[in-house]
Amino acid sequence: MDDELRERVEREAEKHALLNAVKHDSDADVGAIMGPLMGENPEFRQHGGEIPGLIGPVVAEVNQLSAGEKRDRLEELAPEELAEMEAEDEEDDSLLPDLPNVEDYDEVRMRAAPNPNGPWHLGHARMPAVIGTYKDMYDGSFIVRFDDTDPETKRPDLSAYDAILEDIDYLGFDPDDVIRASDRVETYYDHARELIEMGGAYTCSCSGEEFSNLKNNAKPCPHRDKDPETTLEEFEDMVAGEYTSGEMVLRVKTDIEHKNPALRDWVAFRMIDTPHPRPEAEDYRAWPMLDFQSGVDDHLTGVTHIIRGIDLQDSAKRQRFVYDYFGWDYPEVIHWGHVQVDEYDVKMSTSSIKELIDAGELDGWDDPRVPTIKSLRRRGIRGQAIVDAMVGLGTSTSNVDLSMSSIYANNRDLVDDETDRYFLVRDGREFAVEGGPDVAHPPLHPSFEERGTRDIPVGDSVLLESGDVPAEGERVWLKGFGAVRREDDTLVATGDDLDVVREGDVAVIHWAPADGVSVRMRTMDGDVLGVAEPDFGDVPVGELVQFERVGFVRVDTTDHDETLVYFAHK
Repeated sequence: MDDELRERVEREAEKHALLNAVKHDSDADVGAIMGPLMGENPEFRQHGGEIPGLIGPVVAEVNQLSAGEKRDRLEELAPEELAEMEAEDEEDDSLLPDLPNVEDYDEVRMRAAPNPNGPWHLGHARMPAVIGTYKDMYDGSFIVRFDDTDPETKRPDLSAYDAILEDIDYLGFDPDDVIRASDRVETYYDHARELIEMGGAYTCSCSGEEFSNLKNNAKPCPHRDKDPETTLEEFEDMVAGEYTSGEMVLRVKTDIEHKNPALRDWVAFRMIDTPHPRPEAEDYRAWPMLDFQSGVDDHLTGVTHIIRGIDLQDSAKRQRFVYDYFGWDYPEVIHWGHVQVDEYDVKMSTSSIKELIDAGELDGWDDPRVPTIKSLRRRGIRGQAIVDAMVGLGTSTSNVDLSMSSIYANNRDLVDDETDRYFLVRDGREFAVEGGPDVAHPPLHPSFEERGTRDIPVGDSVLLESGDVPAEGERVWLKGFGAVRREDDTLVATGDDLDVVREGDVAVIHWAPADGVSVRMRTMDGDVLGVAEPDFGDVPVGELVQFERVGFVRVDTTDHDETLVYFAHK
């Protein structure tokens, strides 16, 4: 590589390092700028092996600047790109389309209707994120209704009710009303009785196979034309628990020749022998199916707009039969596709996660390997970071992919300014230190000098990460301490000033005293052991910090022997 090309590489690297640093209000990262650098300058690719070593010192020099100096330098080098980036930041972050026909309603009222069969996985966060955002957009109401009328197939978990409400609070929303459907069974019975009296429902004792054959051939059930009085009498026997599971159902009378067999005389109530886990509901045996229960509740609670999965389009069609019988207006409906999340090996399914936990393959709902809201919370991810990512997906009917990197980027923007910096050495190699200061004083945050510095006593020896160990006779710059040269198993202070870093001759690395704080860092790939600087031992539980060159972590527990932290992201 000739001198002219070298200068071009360094100039472009400085620009991209500044763009990266200013955008995220943090130190630039060599790995993060390699892609944009090579993409804009394809002629650099033939020198790909040399580029990282060449731009590393440039990035290190950029990272020595204050936040204001970085912006000023970027404005000097690339004013148009800076202006474009700042304009994007000022744009409205909301990517949600307007709700349909809002002018027809006095108030926008929307509901999230979780099944409380376990804590929420990450995909569940989309509904409250979007509904909560719409509530703010329209000054509307946000209802949480627990659809818990299936005590057998999707059996409620008593701990999940509060866990889900805690997740909604963590995401930043406060529901205007919280309803448990299992508290409202008598209301569903009353509406079933009205429907029967209208001639809109009938009791059926056909086996599932018998009715399926009739339905698929557009043939009426032999019980379809029984009089309302008989139907009502048999329904009261259902309510009294006179039938066993599978013996009797109540069907909504629709169109037995409807082109969609799924809409033909669908089940509104069935018998379930398994008692509900809530004491308040354990005596009921005749339970409404979701389409009946949900349709009645949406009307009675004044829901104006429903968001549901594209795979549930038949639900609206079924419920419209009930609405037509009662003369109700059906809410506006938005259908959307499913969310797929990358990075996890564990399936995003409540039942699958529960099986793995019960089998002892996962430590719990907040295991870092699990795609749950509890897990991200324990790792130190802000709820707002999840909400912003979910809202950014919009309400498309297509299935959408959510990259965890977008949540991490959002979280980095939220927490970077307030998180203090510390050193953590993993897989450390010990070296004696000769010369230099007895105590190093790196800043608590490179962008906020007013926060002060932390004190790191050097002691008799320090630890370096194995990848940072210099070759015999080479120099490195220990952050906060200064330049040292390796001589066998000793690091000898050289007295060089920062110019050796600016000139690109010396790499900047972190370190820790050999007698520092023992740390266990829990990650998605397993536990990582390391040693942190002594001041880290005073960080309170629950605090988020950044281990320099490692990433953001949340302090989980501390004891005399070890501090446990959960890794959030780089």
